[in-house]
Amino acid sequence: MHTKFVSSVITGSGRFVPSHSIKNEEFLQHSFYDASGKPLPSDNETIIRKFHQITGIRERRYADEQMVTSDLGYLAARDAIQNANIEPETLDYIIVAHNFGDVKAGSHRVDMMPPLASRIKHKLQIANPYTVAYDLPFGCPGWLQGLIQAHYYLQSGDARRVLVIGAETLSRVTDPHDRDSMIYSDGAGAVVLEAVETESKVGILGHLTVSDTVTQAFWLHSSPSYNPALLQEDLYIKMDGRKIYEYALTRVPQLMKDCLTKAGVDLEDLQKLLIHQANEKMDEAMLERLFKLYGKSAAEIPAGIMPMTINTLGNNSVATLPILYDLLLKGELEAQSLVSGAPLAFASVGAGMNANSVIYLVP
Repeated sequence: MHTKFVSSVITGSGRFVPSHSIKNEEFLQHSFYDASGKPLPSDNETIIRKFHQITGIRERRYADEQMVTSDLGYLAARDAIQNANIEPETLDYIIVAHNFGDVKAGSHRVDMMPPLASRIKHKLQIANPYTVAYDLPFGCPGWLQGLIQAHYYLQSGDARRVLVIGAETLSRVTDPHDRDSMIYSDGAGAVVLEAVETESKVGILGHLTVSDTVTQAFWLHSSPSYNPALLQEDLYIKMDGRKIYEYALTRVPQLMKDCLTKAGVDLEDLQKLLIHQANEKMDEAMLERLFKLYGKSAAEIPAGIMPMTINTLGNNSVATLPILYDLLLKGELEAQSLVSGAPLAFASVGAGMNANSVIYLVP
């Protein structure tokens, strides 16, 4: 008897990348402080040059002042729905990954009620009450975790079609007096994941997630500005960059290797590795560490296996992976493309500390 498979397949993708570009030079006039509230000893030109050397970021995108996170998420969702060529009313779930809600320009107040998923469903004018819309705050790995949850719904038979969105306006919650503020940006990406009957297993082949909280829970957190003259009731993104870097290098490569093993995929078969766009040097180090776990040197890493967007788009948290995937799928990354019949790996790490990975076989 011939067996059919129910595969979780991405049938459409979309993105919204703000047009407002902020180049590194625009931070030259900032006053940067350390965590103790003292001005940094180096001049801004030196600070920005070192920042670029470490992160690879030379510019990032900020949302227009009249827009909030749910607006960006809606535009990415609309793009994905059109790309999938589906009726929005046929969606069973809308999962929206974010971490700060709709923060208005000039404000630092988190606004998360009603949930952003409800706001986006409203903007899409979906009347179907059985299109269940909910939010997923999970740090930067939130969109990928939403994809994993959608996969479970499809595999259980509870759903046939799920919209997974990652949207963030981190520019609204960054401390202008913290040099780490130069990392963050705004954007949104979305995919439609569907249950598709196939002759062989394609789409999501395997996934793995970890949460480390005993000592790691507050390495990314919200705290007042480093500038002691500013209102200390306002909270901004803060991070222990060194500890996060070390965590990412030790946890994520092993997680990806374990996920590949769980999915039954060999490293040599991967066509692409899509890693959360947090820091160029960190991502390159994680890639080298992954290959080292397989006994391979950096010289054996295939050219172009890890496409990057951080140089021009910065780190927009939950949006980096779906934006990267959409650009890649649509052939809009220079010298990059996807081919059918070969797997790719997603991986992300962020606040929590949380990390996850998904192996996806392109149909």
